[in-house]
Amino acid sequence: MEGVFTTLLAELSAWWWPFVRVLAMLSAAPIVGDTSVPLTVRVLLAMVLATILLPVAAPAVPIEAFSLHALAATAEQVAIGVVLGLALHFVMSVLLVLGYMVSSQMGLAMALMNDPLSGVSSDVVSSLLSILGILVFFSIDGHLVLVQVIGKSFTLWPVGGGLRMGALRAVAFNVSWVFSAALLLALPMVFATMVVQMGFGFLARVAPQLNLFALGFSVITIFGLFMLAMLVRFIPEHYLRMTRQVLLMLEQTFGAR
Repeated sequence: MEGVFTTLLAELSAWWWPFVRVLAMLSAAPIVGDTSVPLTVRVLLAMVLATILLPVAAPAVPIEAFSLHALAATAEQVAIGVVLGLALHFVMSVLLVLGYMVSSQMGLAMALMNDPLSGVSSDVVSSLLSILGILVFFSIDGHLVLVQVIGKSFTLWPVGGGLRMGALRAVAFNVSWVFSAALLLALPMVFATMVVQMGFGFLARVAPQLNLFALGFSVITIFGLFMLAMLVRFIPEHYLRMTRQVLLMLEQTFGAR
């Protein structure tokens, strides 16, 4: 009986490490980690993936089940999973930042609605772009990319191998990439609305008796919607390019020391 208990404890310990890392990654990953996905679904999915990844998730060194080493290894798996999830969340964050920038230029920043994905209020343009990002995510098999990344992480970041501070710094420094990518996508909209506002400024000097504030708000909103319709067509292509950039960043992160 004692031998059976020891064997069962060893198997549960080997299953525990991939379960913790996968659950932490799914909680921080885009779409799957949103509040609209129930916690029980993420837990069940993490259990299935942990069972599948058992052959590649063996600890680098033997770890006692009830020890400080096991507690430290658990915290290490949580940290690695959160880092991987946040890295994959960068692309979705680019679309959200883009939505806020575009809505502020169009004058729709005041039009807020409750976002069921994140549970917070957001503007309508960000909600539209987030829905578009979800469709593109599943169309490019983003859920399979999540599984591939977590499986590769066990090979390059084995359990008990310790945290690599260089890798954590690489992910932290790439947060600036989110703002730069969103700014590059929003530049056509920003420039176009600026030209329209400058035109209304010149018109105000020529005909100051006109109520250009009310007229200009409507015209800029309509012009912004037209520009947004032109911009949305190219977002899936940019989404694919940004996904490749994030995967390249993860590959460099795996090799960082």
